Amino acid sequence: MIDEELLELLRIKNGKLFHREGRSLEFKEQFNLAGLADYFRDFAAFANNRGGFLVFGVKDAPRELSGLSEKSAAAFDSVDPEKITGFLGKLFSSEIRWDAVSIKIDGKKFGAFKIYEAKTKPVISLADEGKNQTLKNGDIYYRYGGRTQRILSAELQAIIGDRINANNKAWIERVEQIGTTGPQNALVVNTTDVMSKNMGKPLVIDTDLAKKLQFIREGDFDEKEGAATLKLIGDVVPVNAIEIEKEVERDIFEKYPYSALDVWKRIQKLIPGVKQTNVWKAINENGLKGDERYSKYNFRNRQQEEKYNATGLVSNATPVIYNENAIVFLENILKAL
Repeated sequence: MIDEELLELLRIKNGKLFHREGRSLEFKEQFNLAGLADYFRDFAAFANNRGGFLVFGVKDAPRELSGLSEKSAAAFDSVDPEKITGFLGKLFSSEIRWDAVSIKIDGKKFGAFKIYEAKTKPVISLADEGKNQTLKNGDIYYRYGGRTQRILSAELQAIIGDRINANNKAWIERVEQIGTTGPQNALVVNTTDVMSKNMGKPLVIDTDLAKKLQFIREGDFDEKEGAATLKLIGDVVPVNAIEIEKEVERDIFEKYPYSALDVWKRIQKLIPGVKQTNVWKAINENGLKGDERYSKYNFRNRQQEEKYNATGLVSNATPVIYNENAIVFLENILKAL
């Protein structure tokens, strides 16, 4: 599967490389073990966004399929996945999942790393590493268009917001499970000082499991050897009623008030002289369309939305509406050009 993805990324159309560098793709001409810190920086940037490919064997200016030199190919093949994963674990705060693949096209060899979106964001650098401190302790890297850089405030705030929302969703789902089973069938037990790994966290125990446990008050002891016990802090109280609160999404136009034309007008005021084509290019290269951190598709009818949910495909005629995060993102990107 990864082989096929790499073949597509190296596809030639009308004599030119079809795919360009962007949010999920970076080309390098050769691979060098001495440059691992640079590559790891891209690893973290891709992981903090939506994942991507780091491809070796593509010449810059103009983009050509030059292939890896014999030395670079040997260096790429010598990569030890266990060691690389170990390095990444020491250098970054969260797990970075990745795969390596190599293929041949017309006798030329190409290598690539596929980096997956991190499950826990942000991925933060934990040490200074590389020449001129390519990696800096405390930095968070992010993939913007065709370049890797330190994350900007809007994207960091979005990542933090996503973590908060995910935590809230997990709580709602857990309470819904209790509600489905029936509150009369569950007991809530405070496990403080009982299990260190769950220190201070409430534990929900089903009635069937609770029947197998003997609750021993502090200062007492278990008279029956081998009995399953929990130290009791306070009283065991059955849950008689559970109220589940669900967050209802606000009106879509309150969250995403700007049309594409509105976005262009806002950016034009913020950056006088910026070309409209540059705004559309930045939107496309950074994948802002359909990314709910920045935009949402304004489907004409339910059928269009159901088709999108089932296939991921959307008609080119489907309008996209944007939020304030998109404005801030585009302003930062276009000012840096």
